[in-house]
Amino acid sequence: MNPKFPIYIPSKSRWDSKLTMICLDTLKVPYKVIVEEEQFKQYAESIGEDKLLILPKKYQDEYQTFDDFGDKLGKGSGPARNFAWEHSISEGHEWHWIIDDNIREFYRLNRNRKIRVGDGTIFKCAEDFVLRYKNIGMAGFHYETFVHRKTKKKPYIINSRIYSCNLIRNDLPYRWRLRFNEDTDLSLRMLKDDWCTVLFCAFLQKKTATQRMKGGNTSELYSKVGTFPKSVILAKMHPDVCKVVWRWGRYHHYIDYKKHFRQKLIFKDDIELKNEINNYGMKLIKIDRANKINTIKRGKHANN
Repeated sequence: MNPKFPIYIPSKSRWDSKLTMICLDTLKVPYKVIVEEEQFKQYAESIGEDKLLILPKKYQDEYQTFDDFGDKLGKGSGPARNFAWEHSISEGHEWHWIIDDNIREFYRLNRNRKIRVGDGTIFKCAEDFVLRYKNIGMAGFHYETFVHRKTKKKPYIINSRIYSCNLIRNDLPYRWRLRFNEDTDLSLRMLKDDWCTVLFCAFLQKKTATQRMKGGNTSELYSKVGTFPKSVILAKMHPDVCKVVWRWGRYHHYIDYKKHFRQKLIFKDDIELKNEINNYGMKLIKIDRANKINTIKRGKHANN
Protein backbone atom coordinates (compact mmCIF):
# COMPACT_ATOMS: atom_id res chain seq x y z
CA MET A 1 0.00 0.00 0.00
CA ASN A 2 1.01 3.61 -0.47
CA PRO A 3 -0.10 6.75 1.36
CA LYS A 4 -3.32 8.44 0.31
CA PHE A 5 -1.96 11.92 0.96
CA PRO A 6 1.00 13.55 -0.83
CA ILE A 7 4.54 13.45 0.53
CA TYR A 8 6.74 16.55 0.22
CA ILE A 9 10.49 16.73 0.92
CA PRO A 10 12.08 20.18 1.30
CA SER A 11 15.71 19.91 0.30
CA LYS A 12 18.68 22.21 -0.17
CA SER A 13 22.22 21.38 -1.35
CA ARG A 14 21.68 17.64 -0.89
CA TRP A 15 21.18 16.46 -4.46
CA ASP A 16 24.13 14.11 -4.00
CA SER A 17 23.15 12.49 -0.70
CA LYS A 18 19.32 12.50 -1.27
CA LEU A 19 18.84 9.98 1.57
CA THR A 20 15.07 10.24 1.93
CA MET A 21 14.61 10.15 -1.82
CA ILE A 22 16.65 6.95 -2.12
CA CYS A 23 14.69 5.43 0.74
CA LEU A 24 11.28 6.24 -0.71
CA ASP A 25 12.36 5.16 -4.20
CA THR A 26 13.35 1.81 -2.74
CA LEU A 27 9.96 1.54 -1.03
CA LYS A 28 8.26 2.65 -4.27
CA VAL A 29 6.52 5.49 -2.45
CA PRO A 30 5.74 8.61 -4.55
CA TYR A 31 6.92 12.04 -3.41
CA LYS A 32 7.76 15.56 -4.51
CA VAL A 33 10.98 17.41 -3.61
CA ILE A 34 10.74 21.16 -3.06
CA VAL A 35 13.88 23.00 -4.17
CA GLU A 36 14.98 26.56 -4.75
CA GLU A 37 15.11 27.63 -8.38
CA GLU A 38 18.88 28.12 -8.28
CA GLN A 39 19.38 24.41 -7.51
CA PHE A 40 16.74 22.99 -9.85
CA LYS A 41 19.29 21.83 -12.44
CA GLN A 42 21.40 19.86 -9.96
CA TYR A 43 18.36 18.14 -8.48
CA ALA A 44 16.85 17.45 -11.91
CA GLU A 45 20.06 15.70 -13.00
CA SER A 46 20.09 13.70 -9.77
CA ILE A 47 16.47 12.61 -9.30
CA GLY A 48 14.54 13.79 -12.38
CA GLU A 49 12.43 16.86 -13.14
CA ASP A 50 9.14 15.00 -12.64
CA LYS A 51 9.82 14.70 -8.90
CA LEU A 52 10.57 18.39 -8.35
CA LEU A 53 8.61 21.47 -7.33
CA ILE A 54 10.26 24.91 -7.40
CA LEU A 55 9.76 26.99 -4.28
CA PRO A 56 8.15 30.32 -5.22
CA LYS A 57 10.15 33.28 -3.93
CA LYS A 58 7.18 34.79 -2.12
CA TYR A 59 7.24 32.03 0.50
CA GLN A 60 10.75 33.08 1.48
CA ASP A 61 9.94 36.79 1.34
CA GLU A 62 6.84 36.45 3.52
CA TYR A 63 8.24 33.95 6.01
CA GLN A 64 8.28 35.08 9.67
CA THR A 65 11.38 34.17 11.72
CA PHE A 66 10.78 36.25 14.88
CA ASP A 67 14.53 36.64 15.47
CA ASP A 68 17.18 39.33 14.99
CA PHE A 69 19.31 37.63 12.32
CA GLY A 70 17.50 39.24 9.42
CA ASP A 71 19.02 38.34 6.06
CA LYS A 72 22.34 37.26 7.58
CA LEU A 73 21.09 33.67 7.65
CA GLY A 74 18.89 31.55 5.45
CA LYS A 75 15.31 31.03 6.59
CA GLY A 76 15.57 27.26 6.81
CA SER A 77 12.96 24.83 5.52
CA GLY A 78 9.90 26.70 6.82
CA PRO A 79 9.11 28.51 3.56
CA ALA A 80 9.16 25.23 1.63
CA ARG A 81 6.95 23.62 4.28
CA ASN A 82 4.38 26.39 3.91
CA PHE A 83 4.46 25.97 0.15
CA ALA A 84 3.85 22.22 0.56
CA TRP A 85 0.84 22.97 2.78
CA GLU A 86 -0.70 25.30 0.19
CA HIS A 87 0.18 23.02 -2.73
CA SER A 88 -1.56 20.06 -1.11
CA ILE A 89 -4.67 22.17 -0.48
CA SER A 90 -4.68 23.31 -4.11
CA GLU A 91 -4.79 19.67 -5.16
CA GLY A 92 -7.79 18.96 -2.93
CA HIS A 93 -6.09 16.99 -0.15
CA GLU A 94 -7.25 16.97 3.47
CA TRP A 95 -3.79 16.15 4.88
CA HIS A 96 -0.20 16.12 3.68
CA TRP A 97 3.17 14.68 4.69
CA ILE A 98 6.27 16.85 5.07
CA ILE A 99 9.47 14.84 5.52
CA ASP A 100 13.11 15.84 6.09
CA ASP A 101 15.64 14.96 3.39
CA ASN A 102 18.04 13.02 5.65
CA ILE A 103 16.04 9.92 6.61
CA ARG A 104 17.71 6.62 5.84
CA GLU A 105 15.06 4.02 6.65
CA PHE A 106 11.65 3.40 8.21
CA TYR A 107 10.73 0.63 10.64
CA ARG A 108 7.78 -1.14 12.17
CA LEU A 109 8.22 -1.87 15.88
CA ASN A 110 6.86 -5.34 16.68
CA ARG A 111 7.52 -7.24 19.93
CA ASN A 112 10.31 -4.73 20.59
CA ARG A 113 12.04 -5.55 17.33
CA LYS A 114 12.64 -2.79 14.80
CA ILE A 115 11.76 -4.34 11.47
CA ARG A 116 12.77 -2.41 8.37
CA VAL A 117 9.78 -1.88 6.10
CA GLY A 118 9.72 -2.80 2.42
CA ASP A 119 6.96 -0.54 1.12
CA GLY A 120 4.76 2.40 2.07
CA THR A 121 2.13 0.56 4.13
CA ILE A 122 3.07 2.23 7.43
CA PHE A 123 2.19 5.61 5.93
CA LYS A 124 -1.27 4.30 5.02
CA CYS A 125 -1.68 2.86 8.55
CA ALA A 126 -0.86 6.23 10.10
CA GLU A 127 -3.31 8.00 7.80
CA ASP A 128 -6.14 5.60 8.61
CA PHE A 129 -5.45 6.06 12.33
CA VAL A 130 -5.66 9.86 12.33
CA LEU A 131 -8.81 9.79 10.19
CA ARG A 132 -10.65 7.99 12.99
CA TYR A 133 -10.52 11.04 15.24
CA LYS A 134 -12.01 14.53 15.29
CA ASN A 135 -9.22 16.32 17.09
CA ILE A 136 -5.82 15.21 15.74
CA GLY A 137 -3.94 18.12 14.20
CA MET A 138 -0.65 16.42 13.41
CA ALA A 139 1.02 13.02 13.65
CA GLY A 140 4.37 11.49 12.81
CA PHE A 141 6.89 8.71 13.36
CA HIS A 142 9.21 8.64 16.38
CA TYR A 143 13.00 8.54 15.97
CA GLU A 144 14.17 4.93 16.15
CA THR A 145 17.16 5.92 18.28
CA PHE A 146 14.77 6.96 21.09
CA VAL A 147 12.89 3.65 21.09
CA HIS A 148 15.09 1.12 22.87
CA ARG A 149 14.62 -2.60 22.38
CA LYS A 150 14.67 -3.37 26.11
CA THR A 151 12.14 -0.71 27.07
CA LYS A 152 8.39 -1.18 26.67
CA LYS A 153 6.73 1.40 24.46
CA LYS A 154 3.08 2.08 23.74
CA PRO A 155 2.11 2.07 20.05
CA TYR A 156 1.81 5.85 20.13
CA ILE A 157 2.26 8.87 22.40
CA ILE A 158 -0.32 11.65 22.40
CA ASN A 159 0.33 15.34 22.92
CA SER A 160 4.06 15.42 22.19
CA ARG A 161 6.20 17.21 19.61
CA ILE A 162 6.33 15.87 16.05
CA TYR A 163 9.68 16.08 14.26
CA SER A 164 11.05 15.42 10.77
CA CYS A 165 8.20 13.24 9.43
CA ASN A 166 4.93 15.13 9.86
CA LEU A 167 1.41 14.25 8.76
CA ILE A 168 -0.55 17.51 8.97
CA ARG A 169 -4.24 18.29 8.78
CA ASN A 170 -4.75 20.91 6.07
CA ASP A 171 -7.77 22.83 7.34
CA LEU A 172 -6.05 24.17 10.47
CA PRO A 173 -5.26 27.91 10.62
CA TYR A 174 -1.56 27.54 11.47
CA ARG A 175 1.44 27.82 9.20
CA TRP A 176 5.14 27.25 9.76
CA ARG A 177 7.22 30.05 11.26
CA LEU A 178 10.65 30.48 12.95
CA ARG A 179 14.10 29.80 11.56
CA PHE A 180 14.85 27.21 14.25
CA ASN A 181 12.75 24.52 15.95
CA GLU A 182 9.75 25.22 13.77
CA ASP A 183 8.52 21.64 14.37
CA THR A 184 8.24 22.21 18.10
CA ASP A 185 6.63 25.61 17.63
CA LEU A 186 3.92 24.19 15.37
CA SER A 187 3.31 21.30 17.76
CA LEU A 188 2.94 23.69 20.71
CA ARG A 189 0.54 26.00 18.94
CA MET A 190 -1.72 23.08 18.09
CA LEU A 191 -1.54 21.64 21.60
CA LYS A 192 -2.30 24.98 23.23
CA ASP A 193 -5.51 25.14 21.19
CA ASP A 194 -6.51 21.67 22.47
CA TRP A 195 -5.65 19.77 19.32
CA CYS A 196 -3.97 16.42 19.88
CA THR A 197 -0.75 15.27 18.27
CA VAL A 198 0.15 11.60 17.82
CA LEU A 199 3.75 10.38 17.84
CA PHE A 200 3.84 6.79 16.57
CA CYS A 201 6.22 4.34 18.23
CA ALA A 202 4.78 1.45 16.22
CA PHE A 203 6.31 3.13 13.16
CA LEU A 204 9.78 4.65 13.30
CA GLN A 205 12.17 6.75 11.23
CA LYS A 206 15.95 6.53 11.12
CA LYS A 207 17.08 10.11 10.72
CA THR A 208 20.65 11.34 10.42
CA ALA A 209 21.57 13.29 13.54
CA THR A 210 21.53 17.10 13.45
CA GLN A 211 24.72 18.66 12.02
CA ARG A 212 26.04 15.31 10.73
CA MET A 213 25.32 16.03 7.06
CA LYS A 214 26.37 18.91 4.84
CA GLY A 215 23.66 20.98 3.21
CA GLY A 216 20.24 21.80 4.62
CA ASN A 217 20.13 23.60 7.98
CA THR A 218 23.57 22.26 8.90
CA SER A 219 25.29 24.47 6.32
CA GLU A 220 22.74 27.26 6.23
CA LEU A 221 22.18 27.78 9.96
CA TYR A 222 23.91 25.64 12.59
CA SER A 223 27.44 25.89 11.22
CA LYS A 224 27.15 29.68 11.50
CA VAL A 225 25.41 30.28 14.83
CA GLY A 226 25.37 26.89 16.59
CA THR A 227 22.30 25.44 18.31
CA PHE A 228 21.84 27.93 21.18
CA PRO A 229 19.38 30.14 19.20
CA LYS A 230 17.18 27.06 18.69
CA SER A 231 16.46 26.88 22.41
CA VAL A 232 16.23 30.61 23.01
CA ILE A 233 13.62 31.22 20.31
CA LEU A 234 11.27 28.61 21.75
CA ALA A 235 11.56 30.06 25.25
CA LYS A 236 10.85 33.48 23.74
CA MET A 237 7.78 32.34 21.81
CA HIS A 238 6.40 29.98 24.48
CA PRO A 239 7.60 31.19 27.91
CA ASP A 240 4.54 29.64 29.57
CA VAL A 241 5.65 26.07 28.78
CA CYS A 242 9.29 26.22 27.67
CA LYS A 243 12.61 27.07 29.32
CA VAL A 244 16.29 26.83 28.38
CA VAL A 245 18.38 24.21 30.25
CA TRP A 246 21.93 22.84 30.09
CA ARG A 247 21.96 19.14 29.16
CA TRP A 248 24.42 16.72 27.58
CA GLY A 249 27.09 19.38 27.15
CA ARG A 250 25.01 22.07 25.47
CA TYR A 251 21.89 24.19 25.80
CA HIS A 252 18.50 22.65 25.07
CA HIS A 253 14.89 23.69 25.38
CA TYR A 254 12.80 21.83 27.93
CA ILE A 255 9.03 21.26 27.83
CA ASP A 256 7.02 19.02 30.15
CA TYR A 257 4.36 17.90 27.70
CA LYS A 258 2.58 15.59 30.18
CA LYS A 259 2.16 18.42 32.64
CA HIS A 260 0.80 21.02 30.23
CA PHE A 261 -1.23 19.00 27.71
CA ARG A 262 -3.79 16.42 28.83
CA GLN A 263 -6.48 16.48 26.15
CA LYS A 264 -7.83 13.12 24.98
CA LEU A 265 -8.43 11.71 21.52
CA ILE A 266 -12.06 11.94 20.38
CA PHE A 267 -13.47 9.43 17.92
CA LYS A 268 -15.53 10.58 14.97
CA ASP A 269 -19.22 9.76 15.35
CA ASP A 270 -19.34 7.10 12.64
CA ILE A 271 -16.26 5.09 13.73
CA GLU A 272 -16.77 1.46 14.75
CA LEU A 273 -13.60 -0.50 15.52
CA LYS A 274 -13.47 -4.28 15.16
CA ASN A 275 -11.89 -6.27 17.97
CA GLU A 276 -9.27 -7.83 15.74
CA ILE A 277 -5.74 -7.16 14.50
CA ASN A 278 -5.31 -5.68 11.05
CA ASN A 279 -1.74 -6.01 9.77
CA TYR A 280 -2.63 -4.42 6.42
CA GLY A 281 -1.12 -7.42 4.66
CA MET A 282 2.35 -6.80 6.11
CA LYS A 283 4.51 -9.90 6.46
CA LEU A 284 7.99 -10.66 7.77
CA ILE A 285 10.31 -11.43 4.87
CA LYS A 286 13.99 -12.33 5.08
CA ILE A 287 16.24 -10.49 2.64
CA ASP A 288 19.91 -10.57 1.72
CA ARG A 289 20.84 -7.27 3.35
CA ALA A 290 24.42 -7.18 2.05
CA ASN A 291 23.23 -7.64 -1.52
CA LYS A 292 20.50 -5.01 -1.03
CA ILE A 293 23.01 -2.42 0.16
CA ASN A 294 25.27 -3.09 -2.82
CA THR A 295 22.30 -2.79 -5.15
CA ILE A 296 21.31 0.58 -3.70
CA LYS A 297 24.88 1.85 -4.02
CA ARG A 298 24.76 1.04 -7.72
CA GLY A 299 21.73 3.32 -7.99
CA LYS A 300 19.15 0.62 -8.68
CA HIS A 301 15.95 -0.24 -6.84
CA ALA A 302 16.19 -3.35 -4.69
CA ASN A 303 13.32 -5.80 -4.36
CA ASN A 304 11.73 -5.96 -0.93
